Formats: sequence, structure tokens, C-alpha cells
Amino acid sequence: MFVVLASSVGSFDVNPWMILPFAAMLLLIASAPLVFPKWWHHHYPKVAIALGAITIAYYAFGLHQPQRYAHVAHEYLSFIALIGSLFVVAGGIHINVKGESRPLTNVLFLAIGAVLANIIGTTGASMLLIRPWIRMNKYRITAFHIVIFIFIISNVAGALTPIGDPPLFLGYLKGVPFWWMLEHGWPAWLLAVSLLLIIFYVADTINFRRAPAAIASKMTGDEKWKFDGFHNFLFIAAILAAVLWNQSLPFLVPELIMAAAAAASFFTTPKSVHQSNDFSFGPIKEVAWLFLGIFATMVPALDYLALHAADLGITTPLQFYFATGVLSAFLDNAPTYLTFLSAELGLHHLNIDSRADVLTAVNADAKHILAISLGAVFFGAMSYIGNGPNLMVKAIANQAKVHTPGFFGYIFKFAIPILLPILILIGFLFFSPLWPF
Repeated sequence: MFVVLASSVGSFDVNPWMILPFAAMLLLIASAPLVFPKWWHHHYPKVAIALGAITIAYYAFGLHQPQRYAHVAHEYLSFIALIGSLFVVAGGIHINVKGESRPLTNVLFLAIGAVLANIIGTTGASMLLIRPWIRMNKYRITAFHIVIFIFIISNVAGALTPIGDPPLFLGYLKGVPFWWMLEHGWPAWLLAVSLLLIIFYVADTINFRRAPAAIASKMTGDEKWKFDGFHNFLFIAAILAAVLWNQSLPFLVPELIMAAAAAASFFTTPKSVHQSNDFSFGPIKEVAWLFLGIFATMVPALDYLALHAADLGITTPLQFYFATGVLSAFLDNAPTYLTFLSAELGLHHLNIDSRADVLTAVNADAKHILAISLGAVFFGAMSYIGNGPNLMVKAIANQAKVHTPGFFGYIFKFAIPILLPILILIGFLFFSPLWPF
């Protein structure tokens, strides 16, 4: 799943003008909900299909490469199978919280979620924890609570295992050892998560102390936790098994296992649990349509980059970190990761489709591989479309009537002033030749 075959690109070149549909898709996702929200709410599926059809027609009739989209179709199906199944199963687990969470409890919750993200993935952790996160802060929740959740649990936290985030899973399939990121990436992971938690603790403490008296009177007593729908953890285990062993399973079997797990979860979960979670298919429907457009329109951008990466002059770990990161913020970070991994191997005349070559690169150029990996995972938090769970968390928060920033508000009010300095610090600290960490 999520397999992008970089080697399939090479017998043809891509007209850079065909990147415009992708740019239009991004621009509409960013601006349409603000400029013409009612029209967008009713017609965004049609927009996604129309823009995607342009690039598909170009590959089919202009480049005579329709098979390129056979790979894309499978990638999209795998993406939706994973995202959708975890969404449904997590929706059957209700974590009931009574009492208002204090800042320190919030930090502990996020820290536990950061570890959990490497066990059940950033998608699984996001879908499992976002609803209780909203409930435990219901009297004073702000946009920053949602944004910091996306920063940590939906993105940065998943940098230690292949299960944590799709780019690392791709690396594992290509030959990067399972525990390699945990062994090499934990210092950067720990620094990024710790700095984000410290920033949040300071901001949340201020928010807690400023709570009006009417709200403060409700924030009494310790939090009480109750869990319903425990049997759904068995379905999460089935989904993760399908992810972990998908290479050993026949074509489409992993996706069928995920779909079966989601269906079994939905029909065996009491309606009272779904009602308690305010569960509906609205958020996954929105994500499915928007990412259909993104997956279809981003192919020319990715192929053009893959074909011309060598012309960009990217050779050092720091350059790979920022190049992978900047594109991962706005392109899906999984294929972006593979594109730059392929470019890095190409510098040494190695083949990304050879597990032996990938292992050679891992051993010889550990900093380059680490830079690409962290750039893809960390920078996926820089926008709503950098990583799959981001838009879904926003959709669930909106459904719960929690204010979330718009596309540009997320980037300019939160990601650039808060997250970007941390990512820049990590880049120079771990990958600058002047500081051989």
C-alpha cells in the first residue's frame, strides 16, 4: 500500500504547465471555504473530479501513459482503506471524561499520544484521541488545542517506527530496517515533541488561569475516565496486521481486511457509543473527496520532480531535509519521501527498487536518509494537507463546533511562528556540517 514506483517515470517528460490543476486544487481548499462556503460545501466533490480528470486525460491521451494512474488508484485505495477503517473503528471507542483537564494533564495526555502514535500510527492515534481531547477541554478549548494536537499526535510523534507514518512505512518496504528510525531518530523526535509540549504547557496554563469564573466553577474535581467499545481494539490490531504484512498478502487483500474490520466494528458497536462520539461519516467523506483530487492532480508535480531532482543540486543532508520538508508540507508526504529517497540513491547510482541498494545507502549515508525521513514526517504538520489525519482532525473538530483556523490561518498564525522555528532548529542542529550531532 502507498507504493509509488519512481522507476516507472523516466520514459517520458512532464509539461510543467500540468502542475496548474494541482495548484488550483490547493488554492481552492485554502480559499473556497472562506470566500464561497455554501457553494464549496455542495460542489467540492465535483471540483475534485474535474481537476483530477484534466491530469488523468493528459497522461492517457497526451503522454500515452494511462498505466501511471493504475499505481495512483491503488495508492489512493490503500490510503482511504487505512484512513477510513481507523476512522470507523476509533469511532466505536468512547473515552468518557468527566471534569475539566488541567494543563499538566493535557501535557501528559499528548505525551502518551506521542508514544501511541508509533504503535497504532498517527492516523489511529488521531482518530482515537481527538474526541476525548475535545471533551476533556470542552469548557475552554481553543483553536490552539486543535492545532497542537495536529502538530504532535497527527504528525511529529510518528517518526520512530514504520507504523507511525506512511513515509516511514514506504521506507520499510523498500529496505530500511524496522527499528532504524527509533535507533537514529529518537534525539530529534524527543527534542521536537518536548519543545512543542513546553510551548503548549505555557500557553495552556495562561488559558486555564484566564478562564472566566462561570467556566472555572465547572472545572472542579479530578478527571474521571470511562472506556466503552474495548472490543474495537481487536479490529485495530487486524488493521495494523494488514499494514505490517501487506507485502506478504495477495493484491488488495490488505484493503479488504481493513474494510472488513471497519464493517465488523460498525455493526458490533452499540449505537449508544456512536451517539456519544457524535459519530457520522461526514468527516471521512470530505477527506475522501478532497484527497481524491489531491492524489489525481499531484502526479504531474511529483513526476516532474522525480525527473528533474538531479538538476536541483540537492546533495547535503540539510538540503535534503528542507527540500523534502517544504514539499511534504503541501504534497502528500509519502510519495514526496520516496521521490527524494530515489534522488539520494541516484547520487550514488543505486536503485530504490533494490532492497540491497537501499540498505547500502542506509549504512553509508545515514544522515541523508534520516534527513529525508524527518523532513517528510515533521513538515507534514505545516499545512492541513501535508498528512492524511490533519484534515480529518479539523473535520471532527468542526463537527463538534470547535473553532479551527482556516487553511492560511493554520499556516500563518500557528505553523510558521510556532512549528517552523523548531523544525529549522532541528535541521541545523542535526544536519548542519557546522554542528556534527
